Amino acid sequence: MKTLEVDLGNRSYPIYIGTDLIDQPALFNACEKSTSIYIVCNTTVAPLYAQRLTKTLSTFGKSVQTIVLPDGESYKDWKNLQLIFDDLLKFGADRQTMLIALGGGVIGDMTGFAAASFMRGTRFIQVPTTILSQVDSSVGGKTGINHPLGKNMIGAFHQPVAVVADLNTLKTLPARELSAGLAEVIKHGAIADAKFLDWIEANAKLLLACDTDVMSHAVLRSCEIKSAVVSADEREGGIRATLNFGHTFGHAIEAGMGYGEWLHGEAVGCGMALGADLSCRLDLISKVDVERITKIIQSMNLPTNPPKFGAKRYMELLQVDKKTEGGQIRYVVLEKIGKAQILSVPDAQVMETLAAAGAA
Repeated sequence: MKTLEVDLGNRSYPIYIGTDLIDQPALFNACEKSTSIYIVCNTTVAPLYAQRLTKTLSTFGKSVQTIVLPDGESYKDWKNLQLIFDDLLKFGADRQTMLIALGGGVIGDMTGFAAASFMRGTRFIQVPTTILSQVDSSVGGKTGINHPLGKNMIGAFHQPVAVVADLNTLKTLPARELSAGLAEVIKHGAIADAKFLDWIEANAKLLLACDTDVMSHAVLRSCEIKSAVVSADEREGGIRATLNFGHTFGHAIEAGMGYGEWLHGEAVGCGMALGADLSCRLDLISKVDVERITKIIQSMNLPTNPPKFGAKRYMELLQVDKKTEGGQIRYVVLEKIGKAQILSVPDAQVMETLAAAGAA
């Protein structure tokens, strides 16, 4: 097992990365001071891991309940968030209740938001079961739900007390889900570590095969990169926004298609290809760099051709982004491989990127 710390002063917490971690009570010691424990998962994950985790948590002598939500991005909304609150209130949860997010990014975001909101704040632990959630969404305290007009536009910053990333849970992922999660691994190399991107490029086949040793390094290095950024800028006032490379275009694709039609990582992968092209048009990186990034994305079986919404619709969708300030859309672009920055870009250049990709 490998451990690293997200350094946030008195809100610091550990990330545990290894195999069979779900079965180790010591990693859930924060539950000792809780009055009750609620595992939040979905209909796909519950049959696989809920019983095992319940057995582990039962060692603390607390009541352990399971809340099962529908599976999918399309259910990341107020209606299904309310199901968590319904059970917490029905079974008498209080401020000392511990929530456990057992699942992918949707479950992690919704459970975290419920924890931030219930009785104005209770604690939670992330137990991410997808590669996307292990390398990205479980770390950093971003929680929330989608709105029909924009992704993740309603939420709160609320840090977990621990992240328990059991690599064995990745073995049950469908190939499409695995590929989608690897988009966020590519992102970390592209924005922060050129050598890590080299490593990703060289190990693409082993990553797709979910080789345990290779995946362990991918998760660890991604978490190291994200932890460092979060520690420096917890609430996305500056450098943390660079973690959204590919996400402005990606969120527009998700909203335009309808949540769940494209997986989040698929939309981000395509968004990174568009972001690389835009970076080139701003004379920041070369066409060779764009071609290389695009090929790496494609090597993970991710799409790089965006849906054809038309220029007007894309600009409407892009406007609904958390980085927009004063009506000006700000994009994460690559200054070079391994370094990103945030810029306001003229719509005309964005349109050129969309037109070149056949989307406008």
